Amino acid sequence: MHVFVTGASGWIGSATVPELIGAGHRVTGLARSEASAAALTAAGAEVVRGTLDDLDVLRDTASATDGVVHLAFKHDIAFSGGFAQAADADRLAIEAFGAALTGSGKPFLIASGTIGVATGRVATEQDGLDAGNPNPRLTNALLTLALAGRDVRASVVRLPPTVHGDGDHGFMATLVGIARAKGVAGYPGDGTSRWPAVHRSDAARLLRLALEQAPAGSVLHATAEEGVQQRDIANVIGRHLGVPVEAVTADDHFSWLSALVGIDSPVSSTATRELLGWQPTGPTLLEDLEQGHYFK
Repeated sequence: MHVFVTGASGWIGSATVPELIGAGHRVTGLARSEASAAALTAAGAEVVRGTLDDLDVLRDTASATDGVVHLAFKHDIAFSGGFAQAADADRLAIEAFGAALTGSGKPFLIASGTIGVATGRVATEQDGLDAGNPNPRLTNALLTLALAGRDVRASVVRLPPTVHGDGDHGFMATLVGIARAKGVAGYPGDGTSRWPAVHRSDAARLLRLALEQAPAGSVLHATAEEGVQQRDIANVIGRHLGVPVEAVTADDHFSWLSALVGIDSPVSSTATRELLGWQPTGPTLLEDLEQGHYFK
């Protein structure tokens, strides 16, 4: 299968591209810079230059390939106060892909998130399908799923906030940086709020399986662990940095990350595993932390 991948040189995309190529697929990756293009070429992929805003490029490339894996999202804008703007750009890209793929029966999958799907209980693949949900990424996921009615084999892969591994510069690296700067490995409240997690290699394998096998309209959860308590994360960070582990006031300690750290959002992937035969094999989040990847 000839697959068009957006976000192909990003943290998850750079694991997904070799996963796809290793399974015999041909990959064309979207690259917005010379560095991204060089990385994709080195990985064995073909390159099309452009950004998420180049809707003609997205439509034309989708039409010329056998399926689309849409991983790109404007995280830089989203995490600097422009989440709505980033979500709107994502919506326009999804609409462009939908226009190109309608009536083709081709697979189209997007990466979405588990944050906000449900809180305080274990979320399943059936949650987060309410059209009235205010989270625009969930709205974009519904837009994608609706393409199943237009003869597109559309599916949504929800990724946890922590897709971890050596080289990860995301939330775990941020928590380590905060603990180092503050001299305290903190956790909010009683520390029992939970984040689901998955190793990057396992996420990439699920994305490949979804592309190959997922029925139209599937919602899939890329969670190897239902939920890791913030207190357990803080304990490992504190031990590695040699700083105390304490309950903290989230807003004071975590700043912009405070709203996310305090969310109790465990997520099940039972239905996903049964549907696609996906079995995570990578290290757990705490095992990854113990290996010292985040303390270099």
